[in-house]
Amino acid sequence: MSAGATLAGWASRLTLADVPPDVQAQACAHLVDGLGTAVAAATTGAAAPAVDVATGLGGPPEATIIGTAHRGSAFAAAMANGTLVHALDFDDTHAAGLVHATAIVLPVAFAVGEERGSSGTEVLAAAIAGYELVCRLAAAAPQSFHARGAHPTSVCGAVAAALVAGKLSGLSQQQMEDAIGIAVSQASGVMEFLHTGGSTKQFHAGWAAGSGIIAARLAAAGLAGPRAGLEGEFGLYRVFADRTPDLAVLTDDLGGAWQLDEITIKPYPSCQLMHASLDAAKDLRATVGDIAGLRDVVAAVPSTAAFIVCEPRVQKVKPSSPYDAKFSLPWSVAAMLVDGVVGLSTYATDQLDRPELTALAARITHEIVPYDGPDAEAPGRLRARTHDGRHIEALVARSSGSPGNPLGADGLRDKLRGNLGSESAADSMIAAVNDLASAPDVGSVMRLVSTYSGVRRG
Repeated sequence: MSAGATLAGWASRLTLADVPPDVQAQACAHLVDGLGTAVAAATTGAAAPAVDVATGLGGPPEATIIGTAHRGSAFAAAMANGTLVHALDFDDTHAAGLVHATAIVLPVAFAVGEERGSSGTEVLAAAIAGYELVCRLAAAAPQSFHARGAHPTSVCGAVAAALVAGKLSGLSQQQMEDAIGIAVSQASGVMEFLHTGGSTKQFHAGWAAGSGIIAARLAAAGLAGPRAGLEGEFGLYRVFADRTPDLAVLTDDLGGAWQLDEITIKPYPSCQLMHASLDAAKDLRATVGDIAGLRDVVAAVPSTAAFIVCEPRVQKVKPSSPYDAKFSLPWSVAAMLVDGVVGLSTYATDQLDRPELTALAARITHEIVPYDGPDAEAPGRLRARTHDGRHIEALVARSSGSPGNPLGADGLRDKLRGNLGSESAADSMIAAVNDLASAPDVGSVMRLVSTYSGVRRG
């Protein structure tokens, strides 16, 4: 049996009754977090091009396009909303696969759920199946997608999106397998923005979400997908990764070991690969006291992380755009050392030319250190020298928000309050999503999203 057949069979049979209550609660927490990042992006215009295109596509009014008074096709809504969830790089990350899970799962589950009039139970079950697949797909070949220049959120996300859409659309097991194979031919997402700029990464999640919906519809219409679309000679892993996948990670213990337990909810709106360093910088700041006394700082970084957040050095020391800054360890660590916080306002355009940040970033370098696990799980370690001759080290074992150091309910609520703009909005959103399993549909949640993103419907 192919990997796609195994996954399709498990997902098609999965019901919410099969999912432990703590895993259901984790899913709700990640959906709440994703809705918050989408609203924050909508209210700041961070994903305006994708939203504008989605609203211009027309089509049947099947689903909500967040931040607008428009409803569009499920495809258009998922494309826009996936981009919104991911636009600020504030959405969650699965460390083993370095994949942004909610940016894929949420837009498809809610768009197709609206389109089909699915119950809250059905939407939550489909979302949980999607979380499991997107995380396992990326973790089966850890860090190898990035090494090939492919973005696993987009590449693996298209496949997971097809499964979520197929489950909510009532596809048979065979059709679900077809949808998975079809989605592999739609997978895309290249990482060149790291070196020569561009805002394409924001759109990767949106395109993957929308293409998964198309894959499911094509499968329902009778288009056949390749049986070994994932592990075959010209399948997803051979084309987009540089190593043979561990199929046991992909298909073993489905419904037993849940990947939702392994997803980090981000405390900082920047690349996950430098979050432990940011936590270490917070501790270093408290120890040093006077930042002006710092002579230089060296960050210990695994090799893949260094490629993404430390190189090329000239671009990282003086980022040319807010998104460049979100992928710059020197600049972001400098911001934490100077300001004591790293938040959405840190990466505003008018912050990029602050001379004190640029000057300090130029004194922050890195060294490559070996790490046996996923780079996103590596500890944060900074070594600093002061002008008066002191040597100071700050070490953080796990980044805040990770499974080993979770934000907790209060931390998630605080983050949501910041993204939605008020405490009452955060409380209402948490309550609505936590009640999703007993809701007749997702309408109550989407009405709140529309309200908090500034939309007023007649």
